Amino acid sequence: MNYVFISPNYPLTCTCFCDRLHQAGANVLGIGDAPYDGLSAELKEALTEYYQVSTLEDYDQVYRAVAFFIHKYGRVDWLESLNEYWLPTDARLRTDFNIAVGTRSDGIDRLVDKARMKQVFLDAGIPTARQHVVSTRAAGRAFAKQVGYPVIVKPSVGVGANGAWKLKSQAELDDFYADLPAVPYVMEEFLEGDICTYDAILNSACEPLFESTNTYPPVMDAVMNDEDVYFYVTPEPPAALRDLGCKTAKAFGAGQRFVHFEFIHLARDHKGIGKAGDYAAMEVNMRPSGGHDPDMMNYAQSVDVYRIYAEMVTEDKRRFPDSEDRWYCAYAGRKDGHDYRHSLDEITARYGESLVMREEMPPIEWPQMGRYAFMARFRSEEEMREFFAFALS
Repeated sequence: MNYVFISPNYPLTCTCFCDRLHQAGANVLGIGDAPYDGLSAELKEALTEYYQVSTLEDYDQVYRAVAFFIHKYGRVDWLESLNEYWLPTDARLRTDFNIAVGTRSDGIDRLVDKARMKQVFLDAGIPTARQHVVSTRAAGRAFAKQVGYPVIVKPSVGVGANGAWKLKSQAELDDFYADLPAVPYVMEEFLEGDICTYDAILNSACEPLFESTNTYPPVMDAVMNDEDVYFYVTPEPPAALRDLGCKTAKAFGAGQRFVHFEFIHLARDHKGIGKAGDYAAMEVNMRPSGGHDPDMMNYAQSVDVYRIYAEMVTEDKRRFPDSEDRWYCAYAGRKDGHDYRHSLDEITARYGESLVMREEMPPIEWPQMGRYAFMARFRSEEEMREFFAFALS
């Protein structure tokens, strides 16, 4: 099997995916803009060959790299970046080279454009917030009057909380329209609650080979208000979220993928959407969760999601065994400029046996992930809550 991996060096978890694919017998053919000498020894060992381009933004260069691999190794069976930013490039390459597995150009819009994504939710009967495609100030005011303040505005195509705002009044809405961004935006009603994800590795029949759930307090508030960052992976997904995640996967035809779907766990009743405790869809991401999340899944369920993914790719099944050794895996990120009662070393001393990671994050990730990060695992939710209180207060 020939697997072309776009940008195999970033994010860092891609190295683990390449390694397990290599162990599973795939030819892993990397295309990236990083110098070969700058790749880690583990990544070099996993790659059958690496083709450097000056920039991945130049489609012609990437096209030529794929053509070179086909000339040398034969037909490409699989092409992925596992990175939200490059999904349109992935789709275009699959189209141009007739690669059977994965989304092609004619299906990419509903996976990256929030307005088109919303229509898939509605057509499938999946609960979701009402949405308005931003146009005129008058239309925006009318929508906000219909759903009530606050409302969320965010780029129609974008990742995470980047470029998003919570508008709490008509005055803030008017300010938004006074300096309207050049890119298309959508406006959505605000649903109160935590973000809960459905993360899954799906076979060709959209059946889950692995499932996990990550719970986040509102990410936008953490970025906009400079709040500390914390989230956690549970030992297993709630049944209701699992059912809705599977329904969403089938609505989008998300077979043979590692997916990351985001839902709101409603904190109160929302008319026409659900009652407190129900789930409502936010968006789908046709790639693994970012950062250290795959590792947190491994710690929570005592598995190897990288290997499970490689088994799905090469065999369309899972061989890695399930485990009864389950945990809550917690992430706590501390930001600069905050006063804390306990030092980094005091956290380490108290939770040393539970810690699985302590590191300083790259500066580009400080607004979203905090500067100093701790990852720990616990048998109970109560122990985990005590850890968050100690590390972040």
